[in-house]
Amino acid sequence: MDPSNKSSHLNIIKTWLSKQNHLPQNISEVLLNRFLHTCNYSIEQTKNLIELFYTLRSQAPEIFSDRDPASPEILEIFENFDFIPLRSLSETNDKIFIYHIKNPDPAKYHFINALKAFFILADVRMAIEKEIPDGEIPIFDMTNFTLKHLTKINLPVLKKYMMYTQEAHPIKLKQIHLLNIPPFLDRCMQIVKPFMKSEVGKLVHTHLPNSNSLFDYVSKDALPKEYGGFAGDIEDLKEWWIKKIMEHRDYINDESRWTVDETKRSAGNSNLAKNVFGMEGSFRSLSID
Repeated sequence: MDPSNKSSHLNIIKTWLSKQNHLPQNISEVLLNRFLHTCNYSIEQTKNLIELFYTLRSQAPEIFSDRDPASPEILEIFENFDFIPLRSLSETNDKIFIYHIKNPDPAKYHFINALKAFFILADVRMAIEKEIPDGEIPIFDMTNFTLKHLTKINLPVLKKYMMYTQEAHPIKLKQIHLLNIPPFLDRCMQIVKPFMKSEVGKLVHTHLPNSNSLFDYVSKDALPKEYGGFAGDIEDLKEWWIKKIMEHRDYINDESRWTVDETKRSAGNSNLAKNVFGMEGSFRSLSID
Protein backbone atom coordinates (compact mmCIF):
# COMPACT_ATOMS: atom_id res chain seq x y z
CA MET A 1 0.00 0.00 0.00
CA ASP A 2 1.14 3.54 -0.75
CA PRO A 3 2.60 5.22 2.38
CA SER A 4 0.16 8.11 2.12
CA ASN A 5 -2.75 5.67 2.16
CA LYS A 6 -1.28 3.93 5.20
CA SER A 7 -1.10 7.27 6.97
CA SER A 8 -4.69 8.01 6.01
CA HIS A 9 -5.85 4.64 7.37
CA LEU A 10 -3.95 5.24 10.60
CA ASN A 11 -5.68 8.60 11.06
CA ILE A 12 -9.09 7.00 10.49
CA ILE A 13 -8.37 4.43 13.19
CA LYS A 14 -7.11 7.14 15.56
CA THR A 15 -10.30 9.14 15.06
CA TRP A 16 -12.46 6.06 15.63
CA LEU A 17 -10.45 5.10 18.72
CA SER A 18 -10.90 8.56 20.26
CA LYS A 19 -14.66 7.89 20.30
CA GLN A 20 -14.37 4.46 21.96
CA ASN A 21 -14.38 5.49 25.61
CA HIS A 22 -14.20 1.91 26.83
CA LEU A 23 -10.88 1.26 25.07
CA PRO A 24 -7.42 2.42 26.19
CA GLN A 25 -6.56 5.80 24.68
CA ASN A 26 -2.79 5.45 25.00
CA ILE A 27 -2.22 2.91 22.21
CA SER A 28 1.00 3.68 20.36
CA GLU A 29 1.19 4.28 16.62
CA VAL A 30 3.56 1.31 16.41
CA LEU A 31 0.86 -1.00 17.76
CA LEU A 32 -1.93 0.61 15.72
CA ASN A 33 0.14 0.09 12.58
CA ARG A 34 0.53 -3.56 13.50
CA PHE A 35 -3.24 -3.95 13.84
CA LEU A 36 -3.70 -2.38 10.40
CA HIS A 37 -0.99 -4.53 8.82
CA THR A 38 -2.47 -7.72 10.28
CA CYS A 39 -5.83 -6.82 8.72
CA ASN A 40 -4.34 -5.83 5.34
CA TYR A 41 -5.36 -2.24 6.08
CA SER A 42 -9.07 -3.03 6.16
CA ILE A 43 -10.59 -0.39 8.42
CA GLU A 44 -13.49 -2.52 9.64
CA GLN A 45 -11.35 -5.59 10.28
CA THR A 46 -8.85 -3.44 12.16
CA LYS A 47 -11.60 -2.07 14.41
CA ASN A 48 -12.73 -5.63 15.12
CA LEU A 49 -9.21 -6.77 15.91
CA ILE A 50 -8.58 -3.89 18.31
CA GLU A 51 -11.85 -4.61 20.09
CA LEU A 52 -10.99 -8.29 20.41
CA PHE A 53 -7.41 -7.61 21.49
CA TYR A 54 -8.55 -5.68 24.55
CA THR A 55 -11.88 -7.36 25.30
CA LEU A 56 -10.51 -10.89 25.34
CA ARG A 57 -7.64 -9.79 27.56
CA SER A 58 -10.12 -8.31 30.02
CA GLN A 59 -11.99 -11.61 30.05
CA ALA A 60 -8.83 -13.68 30.64
CA PRO A 61 -7.35 -12.19 33.83
CA GLU A 62 -5.64 -15.52 34.58
CA ILE A 63 -3.27 -14.75 31.70
CA PHE A 64 -3.26 -10.97 31.35
CA SER A 65 -3.35 -9.56 34.88
CA ASP A 66 -0.82 -9.63 37.72
CA ARG A 67 2.12 -10.13 35.35
CA ASP A 68 4.98 -8.07 36.70
CA PRO A 69 8.06 -9.07 34.66
CA ALA A 70 10.24 -8.72 37.76
CA SER A 71 8.10 -10.94 39.98
CA PRO A 72 9.71 -14.19 41.22
CA GLU A 73 7.11 -16.25 39.36
CA ILE A 74 7.83 -14.67 35.99
CA LEU A 75 11.59 -14.57 36.51
CA GLU A 76 11.48 -18.30 37.22
CA ILE A 77 9.73 -18.88 33.90
CA PHE A 78 12.33 -16.88 32.01
CA GLU A 79 15.05 -18.88 33.77
CA ASN A 80 13.58 -22.27 32.91
CA PHE A 81 12.09 -21.59 29.49
CA ASP A 82 13.30 -20.08 26.24
CA PHE A 83 10.91 -17.74 24.43
CA ILE A 84 13.19 -16.29 21.77
CA PRO A 85 12.14 -14.03 18.89
CA LEU A 86 15.05 -13.81 16.47
CA ARG A 87 16.34 -10.25 16.16
CA SER A 88 16.31 -10.08 12.35
CA LEU A 89 13.69 -11.18 9.86
CA SER A 90 14.12 -14.17 7.57
CA GLU A 91 14.84 -13.84 3.85
CA THR A 92 11.08 -14.19 3.32
CA ASN A 93 10.51 -11.24 5.72
CA ASP A 94 9.12 -13.44 8.48
CA LYS A 95 9.74 -13.38 12.23
CA ILE A 96 11.10 -16.65 13.64
CA PHE A 97 10.20 -17.45 17.24
CA ILE A 98 11.76 -20.31 19.25
CA TYR A 99 9.91 -21.97 22.15
CA HIS A 100 11.86 -24.43 24.26
CA ILE A 101 11.62 -25.93 27.75
CA LYS A 102 15.13 -25.41 29.07
CA ASN A 103 14.68 -27.15 32.43
CA PRO A 104 13.10 -30.60 31.89
CA ASP A 105 11.81 -30.83 35.49
CA PRO A 106 7.97 -30.86 35.27
CA ALA A 107 7.83 -29.27 38.72
CA LYS A 108 9.17 -26.10 37.10
CA TYR A 109 6.40 -26.07 34.50
CA HIS A 110 3.74 -23.58 35.58
CA PHE A 111 1.39 -23.41 32.62
CA ILE A 112 -0.38 -20.14 33.41
CA ASN A 113 2.81 -18.34 34.39
CA ALA A 114 4.41 -19.53 31.15
CA LEU A 115 1.55 -17.98 29.18
CA LYS A 116 1.93 -14.74 31.13
CA ALA A 117 5.65 -14.64 30.35
CA PHE A 118 5.01 -15.32 26.67
CA PHE A 119 2.57 -12.43 26.35
CA ILE A 120 4.84 -10.10 28.33
CA LEU A 121 7.48 -10.72 25.70
CA ALA A 122 4.94 -10.41 22.87
CA ASP A 123 3.72 -7.05 24.18
CA VAL A 124 7.25 -5.68 24.47
CA ARG A 125 7.99 -6.90 20.95
CA MET A 126 4.98 -5.07 19.59
CA ALA A 127 6.01 -1.92 21.43
CA ILE A 128 9.54 -1.73 20.03
CA GLU A 129 9.48 -3.46 16.63
CA LYS A 130 8.64 -0.83 14.03
CA GLU A 131 9.49 -3.21 11.18
CA ILE A 132 6.42 -5.42 10.90
CA PRO A 133 7.08 -8.90 9.46
CA ASP A 134 4.99 -10.32 6.65
CA GLY A 135 4.38 -13.39 8.79
CA GLU A 136 5.30 -15.26 11.96
CA ILE A 137 6.86 -18.72 12.15
CA PRO A 138 6.82 -20.20 15.66
CA ILE A 139 9.08 -23.20 16.26
CA PHE A 140 8.20 -25.37 19.25
CA ASP A 141 11.15 -27.53 20.31
CA MET A 142 9.55 -30.45 22.20
CA THR A 143 12.84 -32.02 23.33
CA ASN A 144 12.13 -31.75 27.07
CA PHE A 145 8.34 -31.95 26.93
CA THR A 146 7.01 -35.02 28.77
CA LEU A 147 3.66 -36.56 29.64
CA LYS A 148 4.01 -35.04 33.10
CA HIS A 149 4.19 -31.61 31.49
CA LEU A 150 1.06 -32.45 29.52
CA THR A 151 -0.91 -33.23 32.69
CA LYS A 152 -0.19 -29.74 34.03
CA ILE A 153 -2.05 -27.95 31.23
CA ASN A 154 -5.15 -26.14 32.46
CA LEU A 155 -7.80 -26.82 29.80
CA PRO A 156 -10.10 -23.81 30.41
CA VAL A 157 -7.07 -21.50 30.27
CA LEU A 158 -5.75 -23.32 27.20
CA LYS A 159 -9.07 -22.63 25.49
CA LYS A 160 -8.75 -18.91 26.27
CA TYR A 161 -5.15 -18.88 25.06
CA MET A 162 -6.06 -20.59 21.80
CA MET A 163 -9.03 -18.33 21.13
CA TYR A 164 -7.03 -15.20 21.88
CA THR A 165 -4.03 -16.14 19.73
CA GLN A 166 -6.23 -17.15 16.80
CA GLU A 167 -8.75 -14.30 16.98
CA ALA A 168 -7.06 -11.33 18.62
CA HIS A 169 -3.27 -11.58 18.45
CA PRO A 170 -2.07 -9.12 15.76
CA ILE A 171 0.16 -11.44 13.77
CA LYS A 172 -0.07 -13.38 10.51
CA LEU A 173 0.84 -17.01 11.07
CA LYS A 174 2.68 -18.52 8.08
CA GLN A 175 3.92 -21.83 9.44
CA ILE A 176 4.03 -23.70 12.77
CA HIS A 177 6.85 -26.17 13.37
CA LEU A 178 6.94 -28.88 16.04
CA LEU A 179 10.56 -29.93 16.45
CA ASN A 180 11.87 -33.16 18.03
CA ILE A 181 8.36 -34.52 18.39
CA PRO A 182 7.80 -37.15 21.13
CA PRO A 183 6.09 -40.54 20.63
CA PHE A 184 3.01 -39.20 22.44
CA LEU A 185 2.43 -36.26 20.06
CA ASP A 186 -1.01 -37.64 19.19
CA ARG A 187 -2.05 -37.23 22.82
CA CYS A 188 -0.87 -33.61 22.77
CA MET A 189 -2.85 -32.92 19.61
CA GLN A 190 -5.97 -34.52 21.09
CA ILE A 191 -5.90 -31.82 23.75
CA VAL A 192 -5.14 -28.90 21.42
CA LYS A 193 -7.20 -29.77 18.33
CA PRO A 194 -10.65 -29.05 19.81
CA PHE A 195 -9.55 -25.43 20.21
CA MET A 196 -7.62 -25.12 16.94
CA LYS A 197 -9.14 -23.59 13.81
CA SER A 198 -8.85 -25.82 10.76
CA GLU A 199 -6.85 -23.24 8.81
CA VAL A 200 -4.32 -23.05 11.65
CA GLY A 201 -4.04 -26.83 11.78
CA LYS A 202 -3.01 -26.83 8.13
CA LEU A 203 0.05 -24.72 9.00
CA VAL A 204 1.53 -27.33 11.36
CA HIS A 205 4.67 -29.22 10.29
CA THR A 206 6.27 -31.93 12.44
CA HIS A 207 9.94 -32.91 12.58
CA LEU A 208 11.42 -36.07 14.11
CA PRO A 209 14.45 -35.94 16.43
CA ASN A 210 17.78 -35.63 14.60
CA SER A 211 15.97 -34.53 11.44
CA ASN A 212 17.12 -31.69 9.18
CA SER A 213 13.69 -31.25 7.63
CA LEU A 214 13.21 -27.84 9.26
CA PHE A 215 15.75 -26.45 6.79
CA ASP A 216 13.30 -27.27 3.98
CA TYR A 217 11.12 -24.46 5.36
CA VAL A 218 13.41 -22.08 7.24
CA SER A 219 16.84 -20.94 6.08
CA LYS A 220 19.83 -21.50 8.36
CA ASP A 221 20.45 -17.76 8.14
CA ALA A 222 17.22 -17.24 10.11
CA LEU A 223 17.91 -19.79 12.88
CA PRO A 224 20.09 -19.57 16.01
CA LYS A 225 23.26 -21.65 16.13
CA GLU A 226 21.70 -24.18 18.54
CA TYR A 227 19.39 -25.13 15.68
CA GLY A 228 22.07 -25.33 13.02
CA GLY A 229 21.81 -21.70 11.96
CA PHE A 230 23.78 -18.50 11.87
CA ALA A 231 21.41 -15.98 13.51
CA GLY A 232 23.02 -15.74 16.92
CA ASP A 233 23.23 -17.60 20.19
CA ILE A 234 20.11 -18.44 22.24
CA GLU A 235 21.54 -17.16 25.52
CA ASP A 236 22.72 -13.90 23.98
CA LEU A 237 19.35 -13.35 22.32
CA LYS A 238 17.55 -14.18 25.55
CA GLU A 239 19.69 -11.77 27.56
CA TRP A 240 18.90 -8.99 25.07
CA TRP A 241 15.15 -9.62 25.28
CA ILE A 242 15.09 -9.85 29.08
CA LYS A 243 16.83 -6.47 29.21
CA LYS A 244 14.19 -4.98 26.90
CA ILE A 245 11.39 -6.47 28.98
CA MET A 246 12.76 -4.95 32.19
CA GLU A 247 13.12 -1.59 30.47
CA HIS A 248 9.38 -1.80 29.72
CA ARG A 249 8.31 -3.05 33.14
CA ASP A 250 6.12 -0.01 33.87
CA TYR A 251 4.55 -0.33 30.42
CA ILE A 252 3.58 -3.96 31.09
CA ASN A 253 2.41 -3.29 34.65
CA ASP A 254 0.09 -0.44 33.61
CA GLU A 255 -3.12 -2.45 33.37
CA SER A 256 -5.02 0.55 32.01
CA ARG A 257 -3.16 -0.11 28.74
CA TRP A 258 -4.50 -3.64 28.38
CA THR A 259 -8.14 -3.76 29.47
CA VAL A 260 -11.54 -2.35 28.56
CA ASP A 261 -13.88 -0.41 30.81
CA GLU A 262 -17.23 -2.07 30.17
CA THR A 263 -19.09 0.68 32.04
CA LYS A 264 -18.13 3.04 29.19
CA ARG A 265 -18.93 0.74 26.27
CA SER A 266 -21.68 2.09 24.02
CA ALA A 267 -24.84 0.05 23.55
CA GLY A 268 -24.08 -0.17 19.83
CA ASN A 269 -21.29 -2.69 20.27
CA SER A 270 -22.35 -4.39 23.48
CA ASN A 271 -22.19 -7.80 21.73
CA LEU A 272 -18.59 -8.10 22.94
CA ALA A 273 -19.36 -7.15 26.52
CA LYS A 274 -20.54 -10.70 27.20
CA ASN A 275 -18.07 -13.45 27.98
CA VAL A 276 -16.69 -14.07 24.50
CA PHE A 277 -14.95 -17.26 25.63
CA GLY A 278 -18.34 -18.86 26.15
CA MET A 279 -19.38 -18.13 22.57
CA GLU A 280 -18.62 -20.06 19.39
CA GLY A 281 -17.51 -18.98 15.93
CA SER A 282 -15.21 -16.36 14.48
CA PHE A 283 -15.36 -12.90 15.98
CA ARG A 284 -13.20 -10.91 13.58
CA SER A 285 -16.29 -10.51 11.39
CA LEU A 286 -18.43 -8.90 14.09
CA SER A 287 -19.82 -5.49 13.27
CA ILE A 288 -18.18 -2.76 15.33
CA ASP A 289 -19.56 0.79 15.29
